[in-house]
Amino acid sequence: MPIKWVLHWQPNAGTTVNSQIVTEVSQCVESINGLKQGRWKATLSFYKPMLRVEQANALEFPRDFLGISLQEQPNKYYFVIRGQRLILEAESSIQSIMEKLQSYKTRVALNFEGFQYQLGDFQLRVGKVVPIHSESLRGIVMEMEYLPISSWEKSHQIMGEFFDIWQEALGKRSLPGHFVHIEPNFSEFGLADQYTSQHTAVQYASIMAQMIATAQSAQAVRN
Repeated sequence: MPIKWVLHWQPNAGTTVNSQIVTEVSQCVESINGLKQGRWKATLSFYKPMLRVEQANALEFPRDFLGISLQEQPNKYYFVIRGQRLILEAESSIQSIMEKLQSYKTRVALNFEGFQYQLGDFQLRVGKVVPIHSESLRGIVMEMEYLPISSWEKSHQIMGEFFDIWQEALGKRSLPGHFVHIEPNFSEFGLADQYTSQHTAVQYASIMAQMIATAQSAQAVRN
């Protein structure tokens, strides 16, 4: 499948994300001839264990992990346990099974939602990060996909060049922040060079960890 970078918005120190930035980013995609193609959405849930008293040996349970559903694979569900560097692909029905088992419960669920654009051989998706049942904006993400290549290694140069062009175009708008690309070490998760949706799920887990760290450090500065 085509290679994809998942980017997140890093606000400048002392600033927060707002919907005006999402609008400006979308307008910037259109200004470099991005053709709007429709809506796009992914969902990410944080799970934590519901430990019962008899399950005293709690160390056997992952303390928390992520569940991710992607629009590109509607029948699949992805679990990422970052501590143990594990990525698991399951049928989407696993979500209702987990609810019945009640071993884990959802602590927070977030929607990544926005619009998809076509730019030649590239597809861009710009979305805001909002908790389910809420309108409060928690972050901004962008997917950058290059359709002709599915090798992570071979795509690096062209993805890097396109990212530079994009940053330059966006830089002209003087927004209070910038997009960041964090490259996970996929081999730690047992993933090969050929790109799969599991690579996408690991990238989402990485940017969530980064967004949480950014929010926590901003909170610490305010306090």
